[in-house]
Amino acid sequence: MDVVLLSRWQFAITTIYHFLFVPVTLGLTIFLALLETCYVTTKREHWKEPCKKLIKFFGAIFLVNFAMGVVTGIVQEFHFGMNWSEYSRFMGDIFGAPLAMEALTAFFLESTFLGIWVFGWDKLPEKVHCACMWLVAIGSNLSAFWILVANSFMQHPVGFAVENGRAIMTDFVALITNPYVIGEMSHTIFSGVATSGFVLLIICAWKIARDESSREIFLQVTKAVSVYLIIGIMGAMGTGHLHAQYLAEAQPMKLSSVEALWETADPAPFAVVADINQEKRQNDAEITVPGLFSFMLYNKPEGAVQGINQLQTAAENQYGPGNYIPDVTGLFWSFRIMIACGIVIAGLGFLMGGLAWIKQDLLLKLKGLLTWMPLLLPLPFLANTAGWYIAEAGRQPWIVVGLQKTADAVSPNLTTGEVFLTMAGFTLIYLILAVAAFYIACRIIKNTTIEAVNQEGRAL
Repeated sequence: MDVVLLSRWQFAITTIYHFLFVPVTLGLTIFLALLETCYVTTKREHWKEPCKKLIKFFGAIFLVNFAMGVVTGIVQEFHFGMNWSEYSRFMGDIFGAPLAMEALTAFFLESTFLGIWVFGWDKLPEKVHCACMWLVAIGSNLSAFWILVANSFMQHPVGFAVENGRAIMTDFVALITNPYVIGEMSHTIFSGVATSGFVLLIICAWKIARDESSREIFLQVTKAVSVYLIIGIMGAMGTGHLHAQYLAEAQPMKLSSVEALWETADPAPFAVVADINQEKRQNDAEITVPGLFSFMLYNKPEGAVQGINQLQTAAENQYGPGNYIPDVTGLFWSFRIMIACGIVIAGLGFLMGGLAWIKQDLLLKLKGLLTWMPLLLPLPFLANTAGWYIAEAGRQPWIVVGLQKTADAVSPNLTTGEVFLTMAGFTLIYLILAVAAFYIACRIIKNTTIEAVNQEGRAL
């Protein structure tokens, strides 16, 4: 492997580790803020104490996740200077501004009020304490916004000029209102809600199946969690669909690669499965649904979609000779993995929610489902990783589309040995940390009992 490929692998591995925790943080902060709002505003006094215990219980799990997100995220910033110095030199004036804003929101707004929230129980008025969690939720998601502003410029550059071989920001408003960031941000927020909702649903299923003392309270929590999950997964599907329609104009090569559409078609079919031959730039075999791809993009069963081969010719005419086709096979199957995971998650959300709201006695009889549901915990993380791969691998060979290629962005003085050694070290350390975090979270879940109480304040 050469330095460029190794550096890409290293950044991918650290980013995947980091992105295991980010969506949970984004969604769980909102859920905790909503739950504490219910705690503050409820008129049913017998719910106050169990609700407070639930907030502290889910809050402890959130803190483990948050700590892992911080540890894995800090390392990424060092990549830009050490592995990708040519990218930093070219993009520093633009990329630096949103990164600085991200640091302000993450380390001043989010972390400060999280500390106040953790140590402020029984010291602050209830409404002030609740407001702290809302500020943490706002800070977390605002932090994600600034990162996506920087990423969106890499995908669809706006508000810039190139002077003396460097990209210079000319319009900050254009940078933060980039149409690409609107699609990315909305999809990221709903994905976070769906991911955290599914994690919470798994926890509820485990507690219902294995913790008889907590069963009643977690049956009630399952009602709220299932609604939260369904809102998240439906929102993620909807915003993802709208963003895909936008990509037809902004990044047609990425979109056609996701569908392995090699030749321009009107109407364009949707390939359910395909045997992709990237060397020959064709599908050796495929099963398609006629016109469905056009319908997905234009809301009607007609409309031309540019093929990969035609887009490659156009790119060569615009940028000069070269291969401008990304990893079609990886993009094609990543999209289908993401969609399959989303369908299963949505199905479980509707099933668990429907039973919790309507037929709790039937839910309690489904011991096998409740017991084995934790094995499905990787689904949202697999979907998020596949989605991230589509977003980033789909712009290759560019690191900044149309401005700088990935091969030109790597640090010139790196050696393969240096990158491989640090990549192996980070991978091992992150693996140990991930296992430790999972173990701590499981201990918290196993050792916490929350009993429901009746109106007289007695345990049920």
